[in-house]
Amino acid sequence: MNAIIVSAFLGVVMMFASWSIKGENKQKNIALFGLIFLILANLAQLNGWFVAEVDTNNMLSFTRFGLYTNTLFYCLTLIYIWINGEEISKIGNHAADFYALFFFILCGASILTSFNNLLMLFIGIEILSIPLYILTGSDKKSLFSNEAAIKYFLMGSFSTGILLLGITFIYGATGSFNLIPPDPSVLNEQFMFSAGLILIFAAMNFKVSAAPFHFWTPDVYDGAPTVFTSFMATIAKSAGFIAFINIYLVQYKPFEKTWGIILPLVIISTLMVGNVTAVFQRSVKRMLTYSSIAQAGFMLFALYGTSSFANEGILLYIVVYSLASVGIFAVLVKMKENSFEAFHGLAKTHPLLAFLTTVFLCSLAGIPITGGFFAKYYMINAVLIAGAGIWLVVVAMIFASISVYYYFKLIQAMYFIPGTPAIGELDKSYTYKLAVLAILILVLGVFPNLLFNYLYF
Repeated sequence: MNAIIVSAFLGVVMMFASWSIKGENKQKNIALFGLIFLILANLAQLNGWFVAEVDTNNMLSFTRFGLYTNTLFYCLTLIYIWINGEEISKIGNHAADFYALFFFILCGASILTSFNNLLMLFIGIEILSIPLYILTGSDKKSLFSNEAAIKYFLMGSFSTGILLLGITFIYGATGSFNLIPPDPSVLNEQFMFSAGLILIFAAMNFKVSAAPFHFWTPDVYDGAPTVFTSFMATIAKSAGFIAFINIYLVQYKPFEKTWGIILPLVIISTLMVGNVTAVFQRSVKRMLTYSSIAQAGFMLFALYGTSSFANEGILLYIVVYSLASVGIFAVLVKMKENSFEAFHGLAKTHPLLAFLTTVFLCSLAGIPITGGFFAKYYMINAVLIAGAGIWLVVVAMIFASISVYYYFKLIQAMYFIPGTPAIGELDKSYTYKLAVLAILILVLGVFPNLLFNYLYF
């Protein structure tokens, strides 16, 4: 509860700071200190130092896993703003308003990691989604940004309607909004409950951009300002996955024999659409957009069980995927154009930047020694432990091999194709910040247990 209250309060503070405090750098520093305070408030509840006592009538349930996930979200957001603060200030005239939106998104994410009631699921998703619509259309001078915002809002509204209809059906069948495993023998309407599960499943697939509900993702991510795309595709999406896992394992798991055929089809279609389509992209940003869809396919493996591998795997995947994506999008922000040709010869003019970009791409591809390798390993192991079948793992590995091709196509452009890179001004401090991300990825690629030790402390 600490994090929900503090994040909402900090969002209001940043709204007032937008007109009361001049200077983008000061506003960024206030946001960074606010995030540090938010992390400390969440750690206070995680360790039992101080807990804000609020009677939620059991609509929220704060577990160690959920609170630790919150901590990771806040730390990733801190890193994101630390690196991209200057680029955020270049969009619009009031950077503090964007920081306020980030805090509101984190408030929604905090609810999604702790909801114990379907109404709180709806509230958390809406608190998280509405600021994302605004961030998508924040570049008012860009027609692509405006178009992306309209598409995102309309599609998001339809998916919210589907979610509410599914919740309504489940309430009609069970007589309760509480997230509890239902007893099939006492259901009022078996068909109504099944229909509700399918509708919620479809709505949550939309929120995490899983196929066949991914169609909004390429245009929205490509049209949104690049600096915001990295946040939308990582931290915001990851909160949706945690909510998806929570509701799936509680509501769907008792009916896994009935619905077990749906999840493999969604995973395979997501991996196929994301990886195959990414191969044919001529824009790096659009390639990364389809890559995010493919990564969602691997993250869906966490729905297969409650084993420690599934829990640890999704956390590791969220962290390393977010670090790598924030890093590669931070490089893309500095490029004058998004084509592969813009990266030609980058290794000769900016060798350190090219090396760091290679680390990020290798992690996304799951190459050993990077965090992405162990992230995929944990996800695959979770599927094997759940007994889902070796065939699904084989299919996943085939599509993972395809991803290596389009990631390494960018590496080839940097190292093996001569040319002059279309890159703007780049401070050494900016490169050093990206180096911190690369170091974290490599450390987690060698010692992934460092991320889990505190979870079971």
